[in-house]
Amino acid sequence: MDQYSFLLYLESDKKFLQRRYTNDQKPMINPEIREDIQRKLAGKELTYPEIYAIMDEIANGRLGDVLTAYFAASGYAHSFSDEELYFLTKAMIETGDTLEFKGIVADKHSIGGVPGTRTTLIVVPIVASAGFLIPKSSSRAITTPGGTADDMETLANVTFNKEEIYRIVKKTNGCIVWGGGVDIAPADDELIRVEKPLMHEGFDKILVSIMAKKVAFGSNHIVIDLPYGPHVKVKNIHDAKIIKEKFEFLARKFSVKIEVIEHKVEEPVGRGIGPTLETKDALLVLEQDEERPLDLEKRALKLAGNLLDLCLTSAGKSLNKEVKEKFGNGNKWAEDILKSGQALLKMKEIIQAQNGDPEIKSVDLLPGKFSYQVKTKKKGTIKNINSKNATLIAKILGAPHEKKSGIFLDKKVGDQCIIGDTVYTLYSESEYKLKEAKDSMDNFPIIEF
Repeated sequence: MDQYSFLLYLESDKKFLQRRYTNDQKPMINPEIREDIQRKLAGKELTYPEIYAIMDEIANGRLGDVLTAYFAASGYAHSFSDEELYFLTKAMIETGDTLEFKGIVADKHSIGGVPGTRTTLIVVPIVASAGFLIPKSSSRAITTPGGTADDMETLANVTFNKEEIYRIVKKTNGCIVWGGGVDIAPADDELIRVEKPLMHEGFDKILVSIMAKKVAFGSNHIVIDLPYGPHVKVKNIHDAKIIKEKFEFLARKFSVKIEVIEHKVEEPVGRGIGPTLETKDALLVLEQDEERPLDLEKRALKLAGNLLDLCLTSAGKSLNKEVKEKFGNGNKWAEDILKSGQALLKMKEIIQAQNGDPEIKSVDLLPGKFSYQVKTKKKGTIKNINSKNATLIAKILGAPHEKKSGIFLDKKVGDQCIIGDTVYTLYSESEYKLKEAKDSMDNFPIIEF
C-alpha cells in the first residue's frame, strides 16, 4: 500500500470510528432511555419525563441513528396515545429554541404527500398583505419531489437565524424559511432525517412535527390542509377525520386556534412537479397570468380565505366591520388581494428581504434542458393522475436536489385525449437521469384512462 492509499485508509477508518462512537454506538447512552424505547416498541405508554429524555437525546445528537430509527418505528408499530402526542409535541418544543411575536400570528400548513400543490407561496403574501403576521416555517421534501423550502429556495435564501427572521417579518409581515435553519424542534429534524429513506411518515409523527414547529414559531391561528385520496399519505376520509380530531386536541392543549380542512384529491392542483416547475405555477397565479393553473389558484384562495376568517375571530371590531362591508368574508378579501396585485407586490418584498431578486418573473424559471414529451397511444379521457408514481418518476429525474428537474402535466383529470397528444413532459438536468425516468415509466404509470 503506497503512502497516499494508506492516508486515505486512515482517514476513512477515522471517520468510521467517529461515526460509530459519536452516533449509533456511543457508549454513554443512558440504559434507561434504551429501555424506554424497548417498552414503546412493545406497545407501552411513556410518561412525559421519559419522552422528554428521549427527545433531549435526539435533539442533541446523542441517541444515534439506530435508536432514533427504532423510536420512530415505535410510532408505526403502536400509535401514540393522545396524551403521548401532547408530551412529544411539548418535548420537541422545549428541547429547541422558540420565536415570539405579539398579537395574531397566522400559519398555514399542509400535511403533504401531494406533488405539484404549492399553495404556500400564494397564501403567505395574501395574508401578509392583509396586515397579519405570517412567519412561515417550511420543510424540505420528505415524501414529495419538492417541499416548500425547496421551492422557495429557487427564488431566495431560506436559511436564517432567529434575529434575521425577526427582521424579515418586521419588514414584510411574513417570511417563507426553512425550519431547520434555526434550532426549532431539532429532534424533529433528526427524526425526519432517519425516516427519509423510507419515503414515509406515520400520521402521529406528522401531527407532532407540524404542531411542534407551529407552536415553537409563535403561531396561534393555524389552518391545516388535510388532503386524502388513494395515492397520497392519507387514504380515506375515516383516517382524515381521526387526524383532524388529533390536531384539534393538540391545538386545545397549546391554546391555539385551528381549522383543519379535509378534502379529497385526485391529482396535483398545479401542473408543475418539482421545485422550479411548482414555483413557476405559484408565480403565474400571483402574476394573474392567463396561463396560470386555475385549480391551484382556487385551492390557495380557499386556504387563505379560511385563514383570514380565523384571524378575524381575534381581530378588533373595526377591522371585522370593514372586511364585512367591503368584501363580506375572508375568501372575498383574499381574492381581492390576489387579483389587485397586492399579493404579488408583497411576495416581491419577501423575496427581497430574503436576499433574492424581487424582479424575478415566472418566465425566468426554466426547467432542466433535457426533456421528453410523453404522448398518448390511445384516445380517451384522463380519469386519474397517480401522485405516488409521479413522485417516484420526478425523484428519478433528480428532484428535489436538482431543482430544475421534474414533470409538467400537459393534461389533467377530465381532459380528452386523442392519439399523439402530449400528456406530460419530463425534465431533467441530467441526460442519464432522463433516460432512467423514461425506462421506469412502464413500471410507474402516471396517467390513468
